[in-house]
Amino acid sequence: MADRYRPRPAIQRAREGNPSKAGISEGVVAPHAILAEPDWVEVFPFSPDTAVESANVRCRDVASQEWRRIVPVLEAVGAIGEVDHTTVKDTCVCVARIDQAERDLSERGLMVTAERGTVKNGAATIAAQYRTQLARYIREFGLSPSARAAITAPESDDDDSDIWD
Repeated sequence: MADRYRPRPAIQRAREGNPSKAGISEGVVAPHAILAEPDWVEVFPFSPDTAVESANVRCRDVASQEWRRIVPVLEAVGAIGEVDHTTVKDTCVCVARIDQAERDLSERGLMVTAERGTVKNGAATIAAQYRTQLARYIREFGLSPSARAAITAPESDDDDSDIWD
């Protein structure tokens, strides 16, 4: 569900159209940038514990795959700049942690035996919290199906396409 009180970025308003013809305030415009993929070893460091290390290896792979999946899309639509590097990185970390929590749920189940008897697996709560945060990032970057459906392609002016004019 869209937050009706949160203003849409100027580029999003321009892409989706401006039926009211009200002026579009650019606000603070971040210069476009080609983002470099972070070193995932810094986020998911090496561990002497083999179980933790195998989870971290998978998290590095999942985060890297997510980075390579979403960054080209965001760069193509001009939706990100260098200042967004940390937010995009955090989005990939959320995806990796959700994957890690879901693997734990698949391996140990929704209910686990603890000191006080059978209790809810903590990975279910962790996955829910990461999903909530991921949903915010998806909304902010316009990566949801509803956000893409609202985007209309700008009309191309053939006269402006030649750089030598």
